[in-house]
Amino acid sequence: MLPPTLNDGYAYAERIGPRGAGLGVLAYLAGRYEHSTQEEWQGRLSRGEVVLDGVTAQGSEILRTGQSLIWHRPPWPEDAVPLHFTVLYEDTELLAVSKPSGLPTIPAGGFLKHTLLTLLRETWPEASPLHRLGRGTSGLVLFSRTAGAGAALSRDWREGRVQKTYRALAQGVAGQDEYEITTPIGPVPHSKLGAVYAASTDGKPSKSVARVLERRSDCTLFDVDIHTGRPHQIRIHLASTGQPLVGDPLYGPDGRPLPHLPGLPGDGGYLLHAHRLGLIHPVSGQRMAIEAEPPGELKRVGG
Repeated sequence: MLPPTLNDGYAYAERIGPRGAGLGVLAYLAGRYEHSTQEEWQGRLSRGEVVLDGVTAQGSEILRTGQSLIWHRPPWPEDAVPLHFTVLYEDTELLAVSKPSGLPTIPAGGFLKHTLLTLLRETWPEASPLHRLGRGTSGLVLFSRTAGAGAALSRDWREGRVQKTYRALAQGVAGQDEYEITTPIGPVPHSKLGAVYAASTDGKPSKSVARVLERRSDCTLFDVDIHTGRPHQIRIHLASTGQPLVGDPLYGPDGRPLPHLPGLPGDGGYLLHAHRLGLIHPVSGQRMAIEAEPPGELKRVGG
């Protein structure tokens, strides 16, 4: 694991749409990108980081539809993360790897170079992720290497022809051998972020099936099949049964954010692993099963 290091910076580019037309540059940036205050955006403008149609912007310019607006973010330090992965399967169409907990799948949330995608593209520049895992989730990530494979598998994913099984360690000893969980998932209030995904009566229909693999003294090891792809689905669903994941800093036993010192979605500590994918190869048509070996605490004690 490396210490925090500076990346190369990044250019965030966009075309102004009809909603931005007529606004000043500063007002537009502060209103659209609320992660920063108006004062912070003014500082970036003053340092010459924002460019409008190739000219350094001052902030007072009135925007028109179709203009190019670019924020040249200077290099910033990225947190240390484990920078390794294991290749599980490779052919001319597909690449499957196993990532460790702590490594982001794609650039986001302050990570640019310290991501699985950046590491992979050093060897496979054409690799494109077909799904993503939360930073704290370990295990199997599937990438396409051609546009045709990506289109075919994305369609299979949408239409439910890809089987996804996760390994999870949950708090408490399960009272039954199998749970079919259909708790709806949607945005709920969060004291730090405004809203996060959680159990919600107004949320979208969701389905997981959790099967007990092993009961331990104060926790339960599950295999979980997910039939929908909602954000943080397994964490929310197991928590909604009264069994949050061991070490989960965000979700309490009702599937909603903990009321005191609430964690953030990207916080690690929970024990969840993408264990198995069942899919149809996009070229050969053969059914495939790819597995990533679980880490220590997520293995059965008996092997």
